[in-house]
Amino acid sequence: MRGAPALAGNVLYVPISSAEEVLAADARYPCCTFRGGITALDALTGTVLWRGYAVGQAPQPTTKSAAGVQLWGPSGAAIWSSPTIDLKQQIVYAATGDSYSDPPGDGSDAFVAFRMATGERVWVRQMTAGDVFNIGCVLPAPVNCPPVMGPDFDFGSSPILVDLANGKRALIAGQKSGVVHAVDPDRAGAVLWQTRVGHGGRLGGVQWGSAADSDHVYVAVSDLVMHGAAAGEPGAEKAPYDGRSFRLDPAAGGGLFALSLETGEVVWHTPHPGCGETPGCSPAQSAAVTAIPGIVFSGGLDGHLRAYAAKAGAIVWDVDTKQAYATVNGVPAHGGSLDGPGAVVVGGMLYVNSGYAHFGTTPGNVLLAFSVDGK
Repeated sequence: MRGAPALAGNVLYVPISSAEEVLAADARYPCCTFRGGITALDALTGTVLWRGYAVGQAPQPTTKSAAGVQLWGPSGAAIWSSPTIDLKQQIVYAATGDSYSDPPGDGSDAFVAFRMATGERVWVRQMTAGDVFNIGCVLPAPVNCPPVMGPDFDFGSSPILVDLANGKRALIAGQKSGVVHAVDPDRAGAVLWQTRVGHGGRLGGVQWGSAADSDHVYVAVSDLVMHGAAAGEPGAEKAPYDGRSFRLDPAAGGGLFALSLETGEVVWHTPHPGCGETPGCSPAQSAAVTAIPGIVFSGGLDGHLRAYAAKAGAIVWDVDTKQAYATVNGVPAHGGSLDGPGAVVVGGMLYVNSGYAHFGTTPGNVLLAFSVDGK
């Protein structure tokens, strides 16, 4: 489980993701039998009310791998983020990840609508067909990788349900392809507009989520780029799956966009301020975005949390969280990269966790609280 559950009445809607995309890097692993979906729980008792799956067909045995292991498919379509509740239509919406094995699933890289009462799939709007990918595909000697490898264009972000000025509604989410999509939740996900904001890639495009107000959707771009490096080179890291050395490109990625809810038109774009000569720094802005009236917060892999003026995109506040802290519980702490969940704003305070150890990013172990005046 990667995304936060969503509560509506006395029912908790839990998004289900999986580690199978990583486990597939083991040639002995029978890839893959997982299907992403939503599980509905009675919030008072924990009783499972229903399970709904993003992929319509259950995995079946397919071929044998080169190692003689039975393979399965279709699989994948993990739901990495919180589902979105539509009380008007009594629908739960989710955006899904890629397929893990052949044949490709019909609900991967898609907006999927589930009926709140039963978990039945009401409609599916797939944005990237045939995207079959797992970590075994990127090893020096690939294992459990399909003959035609997909681009790994997951949706990692929650769909945002908004009301438009014309009286209609839109469901909006950014994809790792670098494209932000708006679909019509009242017409089976018919596409309203699509806007490219990034180059896209396995660690590119829009990663963990966007935010919206009554006029705009605010979208941060990752577009993280890694280059091969010699062991011991300044800023070099080792890849978690095969130990190859790499370094992050200090000039690639980042930036925050404001798009019109109605048309997807770019209203403003503020590039990342830059990494300078800092070894191992990346300008990628992968963390989920948070919006409050007049201000948009976006965290980056460089450890900075920045506040942008919602009207025109000027950076009005910037704090480097990548430093040592004296903590309230006395445990030594240090900040790092900001990735995954975004900042939380409540009761006049902003809370953000700092530290993310993955793909060259900087680990950390601290929860920070900021007041309105920044103390």
